[in-house]
Amino acid sequence: MAVPASVARLFSSAFGGASVRDRAERLEFPDAGHGYDLFGLNPDFVALGETVASPMYDRYFRVESHGNENIPATGPGVLAANHSGTLPFDGAMVWMDVYRNTNPPRVPRAIADYFVPSLPFVGTLFARCGVVGGSRGNARALLESGNLLLIFPEGTPGIGKPWSKRYKLQDWRQGHCELAIRYRAPVIPIAVVGAEEQMPQLAQIPLGGAMPYLPIPATLFPLPVKYHIYYGEPVRTDLDYTPEQADDPGVLKEAAQRVKERVQALIDKGLKERKGIFR
Repeated sequence: MAVPASVARLFSSAFGGASVRDRAERLEFPDAGHGYDLFGLNPDFVALGETVASPMYDRYFRVESHGNENIPATGPGVLAANHSGTLPFDGAMVWMDVYRNTNPPRVPRAIADYFVPSLPFVGTLFARCGVVGGSRGNARALLESGNLLLIFPEGTPGIGKPWSKRYKLQDWRQGHCELAIRYRAPVIPIAVVGAEEQMPQLAQIPLGGAMPYLPIPATLFPLPVKYHIYYGEPVRTDLDYTPEQADDPGVLKEAAQRVKERVQALIDKGLKERKGIFR
């Protein structure tokens, strides 16, 4: 059973405070005529999401944001970040960081793996907060209407990487660059430092259903590591390439490698600058 928007509004008003409601009311989104956009996003649920995630963002992970002036204030953009941590808390923290550090506030439309929208209740709640299934049509519609896409080119293998491969980027998919080139959007590289240590994995149990595997972490809950989120200068795929080049495998490989190198450089910078895992 879906939670009504009125309940989400009541909860965020009671527990989120005036700043949460103010952000939600200033959120610009294309209302399809019934309080939701075409993909199910609703400002009251965005406020609910901020209310629920704020304690983790502010006090548990104590997120520090670096270079958020590189997030486009208007127009389309592709946010490309590393992915880690056994459970995708990093995605929620980047979502919060972008939403809080843009004015007017912008909700990054996180592109989820195929199984996420099918999850009971959670899939609907995520959609209300801006998450979309990773289809080509969804990405096209969002970029053409000037949205920010949040993509993790490592995908699920990123959050499942073993301890020995922490902060080493895994297979870097090229789809984010194809979308950016085809639909005239810059790519903003993002590095998340801290998430790799939050829930070290001991093993994985393969599953045959909606989820690819069940992680067996060393801790039942994520450790209170300190998150540092770094935004780099945009890779100007909207200026460096033409839409026709989105079909060129060589161009996509080159563009994706540029983004990967930028993300890895930001990771290395963050590791060098941080004072420890918990601070």
